[in-house]
Amino acid sequence: MPDSRPQPSPSSSGPPSGPDEAGALLLCGARLTDGRVVDVRLGGGRIEAVGTAGSLSPGPAASGVSAARVDLGGHLLLPAPVEPHAHGDTALSADFEGPVPYDDLDVQRRATEAALLQLGHGATALRSHVHVGGVQGLGALAAVLQARRALRGLVEVTTVAMPRVLTGVAGADGLAILRDAVKMGASVVGGCPDLDPDPTGYVEAVLEIASEHDCPVDLHTEGDDPARLARLAAMAGGLRPGVTLGPCGGLARLPSQAAGRAADQLAAAGVTVVCLPQGGCGSVDRRGTAPVRLLRAAGVRVAAGSGALRDMSNPVGRGDPLEAAYLLASRYGLRPEEAYETVSGAARAALGLPEVRVEAGFPAELLAVRGARLAGVLSLAYSRIVVHRGRVVARTSAVREYCGWATSAAPELPRQGRGEPS
Repeated sequence: MPDSRPQPSPSSSGPPSGPDEAGALLLCGARLTDGRVVDVRLGGGRIEAVGTAGSLSPGPAASGVSAARVDLGGHLLLPAPVEPHAHGDTALSADFEGPVPYDDLDVQRRATEAALLQLGHGATALRSHVHVGGVQGLGALAAVLQARRALRGLVEVTTVAMPRVLTGVAGADGLAILRDAVKMGASVVGGCPDLDPDPTGYVEAVLEIASEHDCPVDLHTEGDDPARLARLAAMAGGLRPGVTLGPCGGLARLPSQAAGRAADQLAAAGVTVVCLPQGGCGSVDRRGTAPVRLLRAAGVRVAAGSGALRDMSNPVGRGDPLEAAYLLASRYGLRPEEAYETVSGAARAALGLPEVRVEAGFPAELLAVRGARLAGVLSLAYSRIVVHRGRVVARTSAVREYCGWATSAAPELPRQGRGEPS
């Protein structure tokens, strides 16, 4: 995949109208994971119809103009992934010497560029954890919220307010700034209880504020303390709109019986775990990935996120949900379908987003990747076409050529080109 700054799309593949207005669109000749080759007609931000390839007519758009066509021959069509664990305020900061600068314009620029990079990978929605308090106060949050507004219609961005200390004398300021962050527009309450002198008190404070404002909770924790996890699960049980924990890499280092009990407690409490197979983030230890098979077997919803995107805690982070799925399949024993579910269906549920299927009536949040099967797509996900709210919002094209080796005796070899599966 190219790793350059996002480039504007040609006018032919740009939005048909305003940022929230989706004209009719016909996706032609796409392959589904069950092997069918279909046409898919989109309209009004939803999937209008799915039929055998060649069976659907474009139909008139709302304006009376026939729908645009996109040829997806040689592509696998999937529900679009989402990014449940990003860090917009520190993204793309690995090259800075010394502390990360929190100049508002710089944070806004980096958060915008990071979101566009992740959109290019296929993520049509992302949840960004943002530090509040300390030196940056609410400045970083304001900058990420401004990036969110600028990206409206391209990618959905939600923000998680991450205070530092919430207990004791020092915690009074943190509590005040957390409440201000929610009033400013942070839609999720989070933070890292492991770094507070009183982790249980920290969680109690977060849950109280979340209950006051009817906000979801998304906390960073290593998950390496069974007693602390048990208390957290007991406090979080039944809370709506829900509690998410991540990356929980420490669970994998617990004795198997202790890890199993913790998984059962998290499942009973309805807690979602977001693992970070590509590496951790600056708020927690980077060692290891949560035991995804153990958690899933216990009934815990497990989603996968990207974590750090080229900041000091992971200077080579890619922010690619398909790479997260690839790692879960290649290293942690999930089948390709299970691995992709962690970055699509499970991740959407963790963010409170509606389910997506390639069926009529579902939201038109789709990703087309050159390839014939999901396993191949997770292995070589080069060319991608991203559909958000029923319109193409990003394209990545890659063509591989082999030069200087062509003889009459050479066997016929597969090529990666437009319209041909990899």
